[in-house]
Amino acid sequence: MKNPQKDPFEEYLREAEPERRERGYAWHTAIGLQAVDGLMPSDYLKETARKNIEGDISLDQAQTLIETYYQENPEVGEDRTKEADLVSVRIAMLLSENAFVFSSAQYLSIHRRLFEGIYAHAGKIRDYNITKKEWVLDGDTVIYGGATELRATLEYDLAQEKAYSYKGLTMTEVIRHLAGFISRLWQIHVFGEGNTRTTAVFFIQYLRTLGFAVTNDIFANHAWYFRNAMVRANYNNLKLGVHETTEYLELFLRNLLLGEDHEMHNRVMHISGSFSPVSEQDDPINDPINDPIKLSDRERALLRQLRRSPSLTRRELAEIMQCSESTIKRMLQNLAESKLITRIGSRKTGEWVINDSKNIRL
Repeated sequence: MKNPQKDPFEEYLREAEPERRERGYAWHTAIGLQAVDGLMPSDYLKETARKNIEGDISLDQAQTLIETYYQENPEVGEDRTKEADLVSVRIAMLLSENAFVFSSAQYLSIHRRLFEGIYAHAGKIRDYNITKKEWVLDGDTVIYGGATELRATLEYDLAQEKAYSYKGLTMTEVIRHLAGFISRLWQIHVFGEGNTRTTAVFFIQYLRTLGFAVTNDIFANHAWYFRNAMVRANYNNLKLGVHETTEYLELFLRNLLLGEDHEMHNRVMHISGSFSPVSEQDDPINDPINDPIKLSDRERALLRQLRRSPSLTRRELAEIMQCSESTIKRMLQNLAESKLITRIGSRKTGEWVINDSKNIRL
């Protein structure tokens, strides 16, 4: 019997044959990065990816299959699964290319290639100011770049990095500098949507030019941690005693670039401190072996729905799961009390955030 929790690409990441292993990493990262926006690709996309990894079809053919699938089934993917599928195959294509130029034009081009036909503003710099409620900031927002200065800020930051010399630095100093660079680039938030996925692809390609292979599953398995780490690197609240820090991003990079094994838990980054475990033994959400949080099959199904579409209302969830609203309300309360989910925003326009659920067996 096939294990539904088994990573569909695990066998390829341990593959001795280099080409299949590299294709496996590209797809694993591409699919994992969708988590930064709460998206989950379809089983059809994953099966298509496997065919490409096996060498049965090319990446171009994989892209054609995905695009044709949604053209022939326009009713499918209304919960942003279509976006997750299309962007996944496009990221896989970009990560499989050797061509890269460290420039603002390249950065804009990545966004255009990832989101063309999905966002009307694909590849375009936003002309309005934005805020985003962040779970890790207890609903507060990072101060993003002002709309009138985005291009100039982007070009300045890239020029500074291009002129920077890494000669003579220790790896700790290299990683600290890289953490500062990528967090500043992300903070500009050049686009209306899709900034984290664009930044991640750009960063992976840049790291390769610096001699780093970046062939592991850190981005895939810890995409949300990567985003939250950049949030914390760009947030100050002196009244609460919170200061911007790249310490979390540096741990991510040490695991990514040096193969170290630092624990990476989103709850530790929460500014309230209320989600931080006293020790690993007090961190049930991230204990895949003991799994002390007992969930019913229906609760696991509810979590899967919230992961796909965090803004669903109780009524919508009841219709999808074919149960009463009171049942949905009770399950939401139980999950919230277990600190598995957190409500951000108002009852009408807010959404549910799954608190570090990557190790919960759904």
